[in-house]
Amino acid sequence: MSFRPAHLVARFVRSFRGGRVGADDHAWIGSLLSPAELALFDRMQRQDQLHSLAVARGVESAIGDIAPELHGVVFAAALLHDVGKSAAQLGTYGRVVATLSGLVGGHDLADLWQRRSGFTRKVGLYLRYGEIGADMLRMAGSDPLVVAWSTEHHLGPDQWTMPIDAGEILAAADG
Repeated sequence: MSFRPAHLVARFVRSFRGGRVGADDHAWIGSLLSPAELALFDRMQRQDQLHSLAVARGVESAIGDIAPELHGVVFAAALLHDVGKSAAQLGTYGRVVATLSGLVGGHDLADLWQRRSGFTRKVGLYLRYGEIGADMLRMAGSDPLVVAWSTEHHLGPDQWTMPIDAGEILAAADG
């Protein structure tokens, strides 16, 4: 997980807004994901679902710029890139503490922290959400590019498995 202050502040502020994914949007999401992937999406917290929906809607406006055979993969990646956060079951303030703990203690401690119990475990899980999400997506039978995007979406383009044009659309929509 990278430290992008503007992105994190915007996500923090949006986490306090009300709302849920509406029935029409959920039907659209269901048309883009496999049943196993939709089950993962449904396990995500409200704010992560809304964020992922916003990313997918952002992708929708630029999707014509990439090869049609990648459209399904890109939408699934947009909708599920943060799915690993559901394993931590942290609220907004817990996520702030986890992010700051990662900055102060280093992400190298995440593996150790996740072996503990209680809040410390949740912090460790949250800091490893990309890897955990990749495992969840792999078990759900997601496309390998969707799996990879879970761990790569905060990395630079030179480290992406996703084709550059698709990755740029995803990264821009993720803000």
